[in-house]
Amino acid sequence: MRTALTLLAALLAGGAAAVEAPPELPPAAIVARILQASPAVRAADSQVAVEAANRSRLEAGPYEWNVRLGAQRRRVNSGGGPDERLQETSAGLERTFRLPGKAALDAELGAKGVELAETARGDVLHEAARGLLKHWFAWLRESATAGQWAEQAALLEQYSQGVKRRRQLGDAARLEALQAEAAAAQAEAQLAQARSRQRTAAEELHRRYPGLPLPVSPLLPDPPLLAGDETHWVAAIRDHSHELALARGEAQRATMAAGRSGRDLLPDPTLGLHVARERSGEENVVGLSLSIPLPGEARRAQSAAALAQADAASSREAAARQKVEGEAATLYQAASAARGSWEASRRAGRQLQEAAALTARAYQLGEGSLNELLTARRLANEAGLAARLAQLEALELRCRLLLDAHRLWPLDDHGDH
Repeated sequence: MRTALTLLAALLAGGAAAVEAPPELPPAAIVARILQASPAVRAADSQVAVEAANRSRLEAGPYEWNVRLGAQRRRVNSGGGPDERLQETSAGLERTFRLPGKAALDAELGAKGVELAETARGDVLHEAARGLLKHWFAWLRESATAGQWAEQAALLEQYSQGVKRRRQLGDAARLEALQAEAAAAQAEAQLAQARSRQRTAAEELHRRYPGLPLPVSPLLPDPPLLAGDETHWVAAIRDHSHELALARGEAQRATMAAGRSGRDLLPDPTLGLHVARERSGEENVVGLSLSIPLPGEARRAQSAAALAQADAASSREAAARQKVEGEAATLYQAASAARGSWEASRRAGRQLQEAAALTARAYQLGEGSLNELLTARRLANEAGLAARLAQLEALELRCRLLLDAHRLWPLDDHGDH
């Protein structure tokens, strides 16, 4: 298992696994430190230690030395005379031994258990990274929404002040002033709500991931094109899937356990050494004993059950493969479509922004109404917000694709099968 120190060193050195470094995400070294400190990952570390101890138990075997001690008093009728009283003692040492081949299989089962625990730890770490990514983009969305409404509120406040000045000069009706003030107040209310949601999202990040820094002005680049087709990404995610690796490892362990159970159809013998002191020391006995259980229906049933469990585990592996590949294909399609949606939203936003600017210019020249200006500004704001959210959706899906393919953060190497 990779330790946290090894992981952080690899991150700081810019390992080959970190082929991507999206600027909209927090630094990889900080992410690694925070995720390694999460309770779920620490619990997975402890489970690896549990399996390591279980491996030692399997290697040692289930049998131990047994010591037998005995003492007895014998009374012998000598025929008419007084009875003869004799002191007798006995001692024995015995142990059951695994037949050849069983110890090696037990050691393999123990090693497979440790391997599965390490893979499960990688899965926990991966899920923790997914959670961080989800909450990080939730905060980015609320920040983008607050930024969009801040721009809208500032523009509408300018319009409101302009209408007030025009009304003071007798060039605007009282109704226009009321409309402008109402629009500015609505924008301020939307801005207050957006900032409240932004603070809530930031607080959740701080609670779930202590020490994660939040930038004042997050950098949101244009979503780049995905390199590679669906087949490429499905294969990359499948080959790095902890879920599939766990199912595969469970199937392998079940097959090994079935083989081990088959070996138990031939029971292990118990060898013993015993000594005895009889007739108050007149007779001394030294002997060996050998006992072998006679196998019955229970052993055969246990072996049959182990074989059935191996078949079930193999079927679960096939189901996990289908699930992982299906989810990977869906994620790729969503990421590809999200970029196209963002491009369309950006074009619409730019056009409506230009229309709003032209409407504002026309209003300043007295060629349009305030209602037309406010409507154009509302549509431009909605389009601008939609474009920002579409941009974040495309960025998040791309990051999720990279994360599942182990190309975002070099969290561990257990998914590389």
